[in-house]
Parts: sequence; C-alpha cells; structure tokens
Amino acid sequence: MQYAKRVVGRKMYGGQSSYIPIKVTMSGVMPVIFASALLSIPGMIKNFAYPGVLLTDFQTGDIVPIGFRILSFFDYNQPPYAILYLVLIIAFNFFYVAVQYNPVEMANNLRKNNGTIPGIRPGKPTSDFISRVISKITLVGALFIAAVAILPIIMGGVAQMQIALGGTSIIIVVGVALDTVKQLESQMMMRHYKGFLE
Repeated sequence: MQYAKRVVGRKMYGGQSSYIPIKVTMSGVMPVIFASALLSIPGMIKNFAYPGVLLTDFQTGDIVPIGFRILSFFDYNQPPYAILYLVLIIAFNFFYVAVQYNPVEMANNLRKNNGTIPGIRPGKPTSDFISRVISKITLVGALFIAAVAILPIIMGGVAQMQIALGGTSIIIVVGVALDTVKQLESQMMMRHYKGFLE
C-alpha cells in the first residue's frame, strides 16, 4: 500500500509504503473444531441408538440394522468420515473468513487514510482485489489446515491403529507457541532489548 503525503501545519504525514497483514490461516483452528463437532453427531446418535454395539458383534449371517450401517460410515476411522471432514474444514474456513473480514470496509479505510494499492484504483476495484487475494490465501490455508487435521486419520488407517494425537492438537500447540513468541518479542521490544531469537 502507498500512502499519499499530506501536510498538517508544519509537519508532513504519509508518503510511506506498507502492507495489509493477511495471515495464511486467518481462521486458526475454528474450522477444525466446527467440522469435528458436526461430525461427532452421527457417532453420538449411534451410541444412543445402539449402546455398546460394534460391527464385529454381528455374525456374518446376522442382519445388520440399516441405521447402524449408515451411522457406522461416520466412524472416525472410515474413509467417508475423512472425506467429509476435509470438505467441511475447507467450507468452514471460507465461511469463517467471510464473516470476519470485510474487503469493502478495508478498501474504505484505505481510501479514508489516503492509501492506495499500486496499480489498483480506489473503491470497488480495491475491494475486489482484496477479496481475490483473501480467497486465494484462504484456499491455501484451508488446504493446509485440512491436511494437518486429516493426517492422523490417514496414518491411523495405514498403520491400522488409533493415533492419540489429533490434527487439532497440533494446530493448537503451534498456534500457542507462535503467540507466545510474538508476545515475548513485543515485551522485549518495549524494553529495548535486541530480540528473543537473535
């Protein structure tokens, strides 16, 4: 972004370049939490309707109830669960970013502060440009979050075992670690130290 120079009294303001801070994973872990909460509903219904029953409890000649069979598709280690989980994470990521970030408001704030994006006209073209950039970055972030969340399910299916550490836990731990480093850096900068990692 470029800000126009303006003179107020004897002082000159602006004339600098900056950027709009857009994170790759703007929604954080929220889409994973929403998707897992939604996909836990069929398992909860199965536990209420068929308490303590497993698919291995039915003999080969026994008739498996259709409701049990349908609800078993949404077990944690089944491929339909993983596919639906992936789709829901991407959808909730776009939904969360659309609710939280308003490109029209960002473009209006730029215009109010005499800021422009080089090569883009102020107003609706700036809003459309910001919207396109946010959509592309959100897609990359959504695919990354979905891959991290799906990886334990895939590894558990390949290894034929239950992995205790889920993708949500990994994302939360990394987010907390990055936030802690950021807070330490800001505290050290306030006290004029060189930096935490230098």
